[in-house]
Amino acid sequence: MTIEATLQRLSRQPFRARFHLRGREAATVELRGIEAVRRHAEELLAKRLAPAAPYKDGKQTPYRGHPVFVAQHATATCCRTCLERWHAIPRGHELTSEEHAYAVDVICRWIETDLAASGRRAPR
Repeated sequence: MTIEATLQRLSRQPFRARFHLRGREAATVELRGIEAVRRHAEELLAKRLAPAAPYKDGKQTPYRGHPVFVAQHATATCCRTCLERWHAIPRGHELTSEEHAYAVDVICRWIETDLAASGRRAPR
């Protein structure tokens, strides 16, 4: 399944559809650019999601405070349970570099799409 198809499926879920970048989170992307946010996503996922048994799994991702956090909830990349359910990436093993890159791509694609839908754009 493509990233676009997965994002389309997720957007039809009421819980996931309520997430949007607003205020500080949108401004962060606009000021720092999508490449900086991508680096943040790589770092945050490496620490909070990539381990085989993440610390406080299921509760490790805040709902606000950084655009990546908002995007993780919107894209079901917030915990290993959601990653398994929505993206077919099983729990119990450390994320491979391909799985990690895929999750970052999903997050960044959602951020770009959400900003575009609100008439904003993230600089490169």
